[in-house]
Amino acid sequence: MQAEGRTALKVRRWRTLFSVAWAVWILDLATKIWAVNNLSYKSNIKVFGEFFQLTFVRNSGAAFSFAAGATIFLSIFGLIVMSTILYYSPQITSRGWAVVLGLVLGGILGNMVDRIFREPGVLRGHVIDWMQLPNWPVFNIADTAIVTAAVIAMVLSARNIPPITKVGSQP
Repeated sequence: MQAEGRTALKVRRWRTLFSVAWAVWILDLATKIWAVNNLSYKSNIKVFGEFFQLTFVRNSGAAFSFAAGATIFLSIFGLIVMSTILYYSPQITSRGWAVVLGLVLGGILGNMVDRIFREPGVLRGHVIDWMQLPNWPVFNIADTAIVTAAVIAMVLSARNIPPITKVGSQP
């Protein structure tokens, strides 16, 4: 009976991880389609004055123009992180970590779709960014999910909640 309880917990954590990832990916994809159709030929649209603007950008690098021109390496890194999440997902210890990894997985999927399917080519495509705050790079829903995951991960770590079980131990 105890093994059945552990299996049910693993299934719930797995469902949480993949439900969050799916939701982030779909929301990111939908908002990028919207941004391409509605923002790509317009200048900045002020939503809350200078604080929050809609600014369409095709980003070949990462945040703050880091690694512009190294899109293929960012793509490969994203694939490695996705593979690592999938490999360790059965060992997740808590729903909080399932949410964290779901946010990261969904964020990577969102940006990876751009890198695979957008110009200039496979694994070199430019990511669609469209939200802007002062003194911050233009970003998208996928980026927001990854940053949110980092904040939650810090909270879980501060509370001493480990992300995965050690090999041979029980969750």
